[in-house]
Amino acid sequence: MSSKFIGQLDAPTGDLAVDRTYAIPGPSGALTARLFDARPERRAGPVVVFFHGGGFVNLDIATHASLCAAIARQLDLPVVSANYRLAPEAPWPAAPDDAEAATRWIAENGATFDRTFTHLVLCGDSAGGNLAAVAAMALRDRPARLPVLLQVLLYPKMDWATDYPSAAAFADGYGLDTANLELYSVHYRPDVRHWRASPVHGNHQDMPPTLLVTASLDPLRDEGRAYAACLIGAGVPTTYREFRGQIHGFATFRRAIPSAAPDVNIVLDIARNMIAEALTGQA
Repeated sequence: MSSKFIGQLDAPTGDLAVDRTYAIPGPSGALTARLFDARPERRAGPVVVFFHGGGFVNLDIATHASLCAAIARQLDLPVVSANYRLAPEAPWPAAPDDAEAATRWIAENGATFDRTFTHLVLCGDSAGGNLAAVAAMALRDRPARLPVLLQVLLYPKMDWATDYPSAAAFADGYGLDTANLELYSVHYRPDVRHWRASPVHGNHQDMPPTLLVTASLDPLRDEGRAYAACLIGAGVPTTYREFRGQIHGFATFRRAIPSAAPDVNIVLDIARNMIAEALTGQA
């Protein structure tokens, strides 16, 4: 039902040279991963590891296939979208456990995808943005085989512990209602001040360069702002973009919202430039 609903709101997935599904090992059994690539073959380079949104409760790789395909085409990079266990059957910390494990495995197993990966770009939207940030923090503290080049966080859920003004201002009628958030919290059962649930409350030193995107009409807007401020305060190279007139989830509403597609293109253009800059800095 979720795939059909998102499919009515988002752009078509379009053609790709590679669109393959894999089973990769996770902490409690196999996880599904899907490789999106606009090129049948490519030289060694970065890989985008993507985690889907859905409040840690619903949605999956299929609901975000079109977005991942767009990322693969516009960044000209392979994208591996990795599933993770969902609440209520698997409450916190199952999702961050899976996200970290998947990221580490992808870093070590490019050959499984017939590619040679050199760097990681961690990306996700909403709940997936949270997981991308948590994985980046975990890999900073205990590095994986490959370094994290950039994190790209789209309207992420970053703080379960704090009440922000935007949550009240856009509580109802903007796509992510208070009732939804409360239900996600009941099912996910996070330790609200632990950094693996609320990255705002973690250590922000030495994090990778970050592109953080929020929507001006999103109840999560202010916690995205807060996380960007934490990174900037810690001296992390950070680009913050807040898209006026957009709602939570706009990156997967490109058919329904006329301005969403060009705004996503802007995000990906920025990400592509940041990746090129980061690679130049490591040369």
